[in-house]
Amino acid sequence: QVQLVESGGGLVQPGGSLRLSCAASGFTFSSYAMRWYRQAPGKERELVAAITSAGGPTNYADSVKGRFTISRDNAKNTVYLQMNSLKVEDRAVYYCNVNVLLRQYWGQGTQVTVSS
Repeated sequence: QVQLVESGGGLVQPGGSLRLSCAASGFTFSSYAMRWYRQAPGKERELVAAITSAGGPTNYADSVKGRFTISRDNAKNTVYLQMNSLKVEDRAVYYCNVNVLLRQYWGQGTQVTVSS
């Protein structure tokens, strides 16, 4: 079955960086676009970044453009989210997502906290 496992979250100071990873299994990873979403306390889940099956093009939420970079390694069945210049408002649980045969799959999420 489809499994997505995120890692790499943690506590970082404003201006710092984190790299999230999402290890995928149970489907042909190289054939599907991948997405990162996030959900802050009391807010709806929002799309942060997306990448096509081939690794490009990519697209980003306006709030993270120029600071976050999504990438993937199809040989490792892994998608990444490099987050630089983190802000307090980036605090959220970050989720990996894939749509396989019209069904949405989510990982368990990884917590990112930005605080001084």
